[in-house]
Amino acid sequence: MEPTSFLTNSSNSTSESIVNPGSGTLGALILSLVFLLGFPGNIFIIWSVLARARRHSVTTLLILHLAIADGSLMALTPFFIIYLVLRNWLFGNVMCKLLFYLCLLNMYASIQLIMLMSIYRLVAVVWPQRVSIITSRKTVLRALAVLWVLVMVASIPAMVFRTVKQEDTRQVCEPYHNKSSHLILQYVLELVLGFLIPYGVIIVSYICILRKIRQTKFRRHIRSEKLILAIVLTFCLFWLPYHVINMVQVTWALCPKGAVKDMLNSIWHNSRAVTSAVAFISSCANPVLYFFAGKSYIRREGLAFMARLFEGTGLDSATRKSRQNSQNSRDKDADAVVLKEKDGDSTNSNSNSKPLRNGK
Repeated sequence: MEPTSFLTNSSNSTSESIVNPGSGTLGALILSLVFLLGFPGNIFIIWSVLARARRHSVTTLLILHLAIADGSLMALTPFFIIYLVLRNWLFGNVMCKLLFYLCLLNMYASIQLIMLMSIYRLVAVVWPQRVSIITSRKTVLRALAVLWVLVMVASIPAMVFRTVKQEDTRQVCEPYHNKSSHLILQYVLELVLGFLIPYGVIIVSYICILRKIRQTKFRRHIRSEKLILAIVLTFCLFWLPYHVINMVQVTWALCPKGAVKDMLNSIWHNSRAVTSAVAFISSCANPVLYFFAGKSYIRREGLAFMARLFEGTGLDSATRKSRQNSQNSRDKDADAVVLKEKDGDSTNSNSNSKPLRNGK
């Protein structure tokens, strides 16, 4: 994924690598607003979880890592703002590869973390008796470690297929594909790993969750269910147009020369800037969602409102209810056994007293 590919407008068939001044100014403005909103917002989330949360549930840990991924990307935006304003890459080839690698890593990490949230919701609602298996701290930390390793490996193409080129008096950091097969490999891999697979899992998970809720008396609205669903829909809203344009570019690469190929080339060139800018905004959207979800806590909790929100959002509340119901059921069974034993003792006592009465 190249969330900042709106910085360039290039392909193997064109030398137009730097956006025009008007687009550059607009892109710099968008990134500046994203940085001002997203960087402090994600830092506040990280601080809330680490310093103010009284307990770290599974959902809280996933939200923490999501904020780390998004906050890290926000910290990179000044480089891209400078690039857009000056229309010249000043940071060398290594930074060119590294920064765009980190952009792709953020996209993969974000959607995979959201997928894990959905899987946790699925287990907690549909199989609550098994939720304790996946909620141990060791299990969660191992899953997160594996996730980060996988996204680091999957992001390597963004580093391989990007380089600095000299154009006139400027240097540009742009995608570089020697063959059409390289372009196809990169964008199809992004579509499959960054959208189709995780969103397939997310959709199936929520279908199962909704079916379970309808079949049972567990109909009360859970705050976390709404919040995580909002995160899922927001991510889809921001990233789907980018993936569509990626597929348009792949189709362009596969299409033989002709009017259709020229039309596809025009579509992805003209749309890349807009769709990439919209995708980049996704990293600052979650703090806004959390703010509106937790605004009822602000007056009561002050700066700790975000921590209280996260404490109340893990389906841990449902899990606790399930465990409490299970415990109550066991207590009732125990009471029944005690009553049965008492009834047995009473019966035995009555049977033993009958001969005494008959013997009077």
